[in-house]
Amino acid sequence: MYEIDRYLNVRSAFGPSFGPEGDRLCFRLNTTGTPQLWSLTDPGAWPDQHTFFEERVTFADYSPERQEVVFGKDTGGNERTQFHLLDLTDGTIVDCTQHPDAKHRWGGWSHDGEQFAFASNRRDESVFDIYVQDREAVGDDAELVFEGDGWLSLAGWSPDDSRLIVHQAYSGFDGDLYVLDIETGEIDHLTPHEGSVRYNSASWGPDGENIYLVTDRQTDTLRLERLAVDAGEFSVVDTERRDHAGDEWNVGGLAIDEDSRRLVYGRNVDGYTEWTAGELVAPDRIDPFPDPDLPRGVSGGVSFGPDGDRFALTVTADTENANVYVVDIRSGETERWTDAPTAGIPRETFVASELVHYPTFDGREIPAYFSLPSTDTGHGETPVIVDIHGGPESQRRPSFNSVKQYLLANGYAVFEPNVRGSSGYGKSYAALDDVDKRMDSVKDLQAAVEWLHDHPAVDRDRIVAMGGSYGGFMVLAAMTEFPELWAAGVDIVGIANFVTFLENTGEWRRELREAEYGSLEEDREFLESISPINRVEAIDAPLFVLHGENDPRVPVGEAEQIVEEAREQGVPVEKLVFEDEGHGITKLDNRIEAYRAIVEFLSAHVE
Repeated sequence: MYEIDRYLNVRSAFGPSFGPEGDRLCFRLNTTGTPQLWSLTDPGAWPDQHTFFEERVTFADYSPERQEVVFGKDTGGNERTQFHLLDLTDGTIVDCTQHPDAKHRWGGWSHDGEQFAFASNRRDESVFDIYVQDREAVGDDAELVFEGDGWLSLAGWSPDDSRLIVHQAYSGFDGDLYVLDIETGEIDHLTPHEGSVRYNSASWGPDGENIYLVTDRQTDTLRLERLAVDAGEFSVVDTERRDHAGDEWNVGGLAIDEDSRRLVYGRNVDGYTEWTAGELVAPDRIDPFPDPDLPRGVSGGVSFGPDGDRFALTVTADTENANVYVVDIRSGETERWTDAPTAGIPRETFVASELVHYPTFDGREIPAYFSLPSTDTGHGETPVIVDIHGGPESQRRPSFNSVKQYLLANGYAVFEPNVRGSSGYGKSYAALDDVDKRMDSVKDLQAAVEWLHDHPAVDRDRIVAMGGSYGGFMVLAAMTEFPELWAAGVDIVGIANFVTFLENTGEWRRELREAEYGSLEEDREFLESISPINRVEAIDAPLFVLHGENDPRVPVGEAEQIVEEAREQGVPVEKLVFEDEGHGITKLDNRIEAYRAIVEFLSAHVE
């Protein structure tokens, strides 16, 4: 039997980016305790480590022309990412942005590798502007090319490097696309619309006249379409595979290699990724290549090699820790390039989950992943962790989770529901918990426990609610709405009070969050009525609250107030706050401390 420390030392390799000659692949690997930048030249070769920070590297993008990489790094989890330029020939690193109080969102290299673009809120914390910066420039030498008035991000340079695709988000399921002329600063709105529409994964076509994207403008789920830039007209791209996985699933992960006209995209099929690769033989037609031969699980983050013959991506599954694979696009043959270690834990001991569906109060079937430990007897003796994802517009998928594997190895079952409001099942499903329907998703948790009560393996008196971020709210809401169902609760960086959360969250994200939860101006009374802090007297089980002091999304005050109020009500409460973390626990030492404490908490109150 391995301790929690050992499981937390299972490593992940992810975020690949091919170099300009295709002979080196950079990626991130968390061997040192936080994700750092590494590279290798051959599959299975010993990798070179290039960064050695205590803080995490948040992304890395190889120059299209030089042995240079731009990578991002924040401080203490504050999400105020700064860009750094690494010269791979001599190892020198230059701080490019030098605005530590601002957020910077990467927008990609120009094709000649002389410039890069980004969005930043350095002018006004509540909005994002667009900048272009020479590769050798630093700090204020970046050129402000467009002043924004909302949540802006970038989706790439046109083939002639004269224009940028700009995305503006209004909520998780609503946005618009623009094209920005870099020289003049003029911006064209390409997607005027009514209602909520997504325009995701936007990529320039090879000729610069079209943008390929995935959208649900006329459908419930995302599909692949082409947008003619000058005409502003959409058309559905014929992939010859419309029934490959069914039209009910979202398309995503779109990537195009402009020179070779090759393209890959994925479908999220009940949480599993299914890839299609092909070649654009006409603006609206793709001739497919054989499907990539990848492990069944979750994959993404495509990076093409320089000639378009190969692409790299990250692959993970229930029983497979994250690694980088490279796919031959013509044949579909794949090869794993990285070998992130499993801390000596045999891979065959990892447990796969089962996709299940359970009925809820309004007759819907809620998807979930259920994993049983090998020690299960089928006689009602197994405790269960109901692990609730954040977002709420997120999705629990069958990817590797070392904490989950530890719990399974120690006799716990793990139940991971995708309650209404989750992404991955269409915009109608995702909208089922919006604003005044918020508590319907909590009723889905009640239905999950009822389903578990009927399962022959489950000990109905030992069911625990655990979740992070919005999932932390769900834990607190479940414990206040249905206190009789839970043996304990674990709230990680969760929301206790929607009013104080919205008042104190980062200014740049308040409008997006109000679109999901309701606004302080119009919905304050309702937000107060559903906030767990105002029903804390109902909690009838021990509670453990964990948070990061520097959390810019859900401020640490949410943890402080729920702990104080629960203790006043006589609830057994434990609290753990990390001074050098933000929205989540990322540093290895902190993760070990946190999950050791969680394990001890569960041992004391559940076993």
